[in-house]
Parts: sequence; structure tokens; C-alpha cells
Amino acid sequence: MAYGVRRLRAAMIVGILLAALVGFWFVAPSAHASTGGFSYTVAPGDSLWKIGQRFGVTVPALQQANGITGTLIYAGQSLWIPSGVYYRIAPTPANVDLLARLIRGEAESEPYVGQVAVGAVVLNRVASPLFPNTLAGVIYQPYQFEVVDNGRINLPPTQESINAAWDAIRGWDPTNGALFFFDPAKTTNAFLWSLPVHVVIGGHRFAG
Repeated sequence: MAYGVRRLRAAMIVGILLAALVGFWFVAPSAHASTGGFSYTVAPGDSLWKIGQRFGVTVPALQQANGITGTLIYAGQSLWIPSGVYYRIAPTPANVDLLARLIRGEAESEPYVGQVAVGAVVLNRVASPLFPNTLAGVIYQPYQFEVVDNGRINLPPTQESINAAWDAIRGWDPTNGALFFFDPAKTTNAFLWSLPVHVVIGGHRFAG
């Protein structure tokens, strides 16, 4: 009897191991396996922006990785979080603070995407051979930003402007590469009006 029980237990153990191995080998590979990253289950209260902030990924990167065109997600949804975070400039505290202060000064009353867009214009200039190649060089270039001339650049950043600065630094560019922005209700500059407009966000035109 004891011998038979031992054989039954052994057979059960072998069966469990085989089932586990079969399950292991026949799990369908992730469609994202070659892109790098990991799966995340959306929690109540999550948004694409919050998830992006948590894992250092831009909203557009999350949308692209998951085939999402809008921003609507739901609790329990499985999202792919892509790896390989790209920063347009070094995300040092000084750079984030300076860009956030510029965004607050120039776009505090604008919608969030408009604040990111202002930050993106600054970073587009850093990358352009037409402008200085440092953040401080672009922001403090003479006669370029009103907030530098009127002193609003020295106001502390808001949490929203800090968030917008991070999104811009991580690569979100709602302007499609614009190098200039202006308020058409306040600007009479003929050069700015002559530039091709990329997009209008809130009260700003993004051009050039």
C-alpha cells in the first residue's frame, strides 16, 4: 500500500511539472517582446500622464506603444510601458527649474498642452543651428522672451509648469517642430506674422 501511494504521489508530481512546462513553452509571446518594456495594469485614478510621470515615458510614447489615439483609459486595462526613455536635454534640477519658470511666465494661463508646447519651442531652438545650443543660452538670448525682459522669469515655477517642462524634456512636441510662438492679439511683428503656422493652441500660434 505504501509503495502504491509513493508511486501515485510521484506520478502526480511529474504530471504537475509537465503541465507547468507545457504552460511555460506555449504561452503566447508578447507583441512587444522585441521593443523592450513591461506590462502595467491601470489602477483606479490613473491617467496616461500620471503613468508617464511614474515611469518616465511621454504620453505620445504610451499612445504609440498601445495603439491609442486619445487619452481615455480604464482601471484594469493592460498597457505596455516602453523602455528607452529619451531626454531632449539633460534633466538636471537646474534645467527643469529654468524651463518651468519660462513656461509659467509665458503660458501660465494657457491649457496644459499649450504650456508643453512653449517648452517644446525652447527645446527646438536648443536643437536648431539658428539659436544657442544650451537651454540658458536660448532663454536668455536678448529680445527673445518677454518674461526675461519683464522679470517674470524669476517667479517660482508652479507644479503644472514643472510637469509641462518634464513632458517637453521627455520629447512631447505638440508644435511639430516650431521655433516661434506668439499671441496674435498682442503681436504686430511682421516677421512673426510672415512665418508658416504649425498649429494654434489656446491663445498662441506656433510657427516657423
